[in-house]
Amino acid sequence: MKIVAINASHRGDKGMTRFFVDRLFDGATRAGAECEVVTLAKLKINRCLSCYRCQAEEAHLTCVYNDKDDVGAIFDKIAGADIVVFATPVYLMNMTGLLKILLDRMYSTMDISDARLSNGLIHHHVNPAISSKPFVSLIVCSNLEDEAWQNVASYFRTYARFMEARQVGVLVRNASGLFDYANNPTLGHDFPKIFDICQAYERAGHELATLGHLRRATERKANQEVVPLPFFSVLKHLRPVKVKVIEYLRDG
Repeated sequence: MKIVAINASHRGDKGMTRFFVDRLFDGATRAGAECEVVTLAKLKINRCLSCYRCQAEEAHLTCVYNDKDDVGAIFDKIAGADIVVFATPVYLMNMTGLLKILLDRMYSTMDISDARLSNGLIHHHVNPAISSKPFVSLIVCSNLEDEAWQNVASYFRTYARFMEARQVGVLVRNASGLFDYANNPTLGHDFPKIFDICQAYERAGHELATLGHLRRATERKANQEVVPLPFFSVLKHLRPVKVKVIEYLRDG
């Protein structure tokens, strides 16, 4: 089993997105998987020009940036993987620009003249070695509000349908800043669920390596609220609770 994680954080390997990828890969490597992280912030990724050169007969499915940036090498890594992890922080209610630019470049691998149905949707040919790879979405968000990350989750559900790709796991980690216990060791005492969640990520990696997908119970454990209040996933939608959270954040 080979798993490739696309780390789309603008902070590269210094951000919390890499932290959660590493927890996932801790479990996967112990289960015998070969794991690799592709850090987009370190690479050259040109934006799609929508020039349609890749659809022309003389350069069919060949991007004008072929051999001029790192996208071809990234696609080769994806093609060689059994599972891909699309790992992105949420900066403004969406995936990072780095990841979206990379996904836009998949256009050059598709023959848009070859119309067909994809899971009942009108679409066109896609390159199954790249676009149809089984994948996990790993969404990292500092905000507690569900609305902050739902656009990204919705995107990957739609991506899976159009690309005929099996989404084998959905990991959503809100309040991600609370996991920076390396710089604030008291967090582990104030938020004891931190350690349960990290263990769930390692278990998720083990399941990817051995089962090829995440169990629902593991997803729920990994995606649980880190704030140690009963029913916080419901209570956090109440205005008085939101006010208390804001007071806590302001007071540090």
